[in-house]
Amino acid sequence: MTPTTGNVQVNEKTAAGEQTVGRTDAAPAKKDTGLVTAQGTTTIADIVVQKVAGLAAREVRGVHNLGGGAARAFGAIRDRIPGASASIGQGVSVEIGETQAAVDLELVVEYGVAIAELARAVRRNVITAIEQMTGLEVVEVNININDVYIPGEDDDESSTAVPSRVV
Repeated sequence: MTPTTGNVQVNEKTAAGEQTVGRTDAAPAKKDTGLVTAQGTTTIADIVVQKVAGLAAREVRGVHNLGGGAARAFGAIRDRIPGASASIGQGVSVEIGETQAAVDLELVVEYGVAIAELARAVRRNVITAIEQMTGLEVVEVNININDVYIPGEDDDESSTAVPSRVV
């Protein structure tokens, strides 16, 4: 059998003569997804997916904050500046392809929360939010738990100041 390209018949020579064997298919058409269609392509910026993932992760009960120590310290300084807005994407990094996304999250969890269950809930919520809002297929959500929040540990010392012994 002689392979050909295009949408043509393939003939095979036999002792009895030439016989039609079948048809070859044309090159497969581009898969028609919500983002890539015959009419055009929709591109979604990294920051969009980053914000969606950050908001979805924060919605899960037991997530205290997002970001590593330095990012949270910078965020605390930024919060004290009038007019500065908090970064929703803090602690979230994304990699976007044409139709797929991968997400990395850095979380601070509340003390007493089952971390494995929390990770499953965060992963499920982030995947659902991104896929519903953007149409991108989420191929992975990596979660890094970098701290545990203990209530009362971060309170200002001035609010619980001990009276001075010296006048």
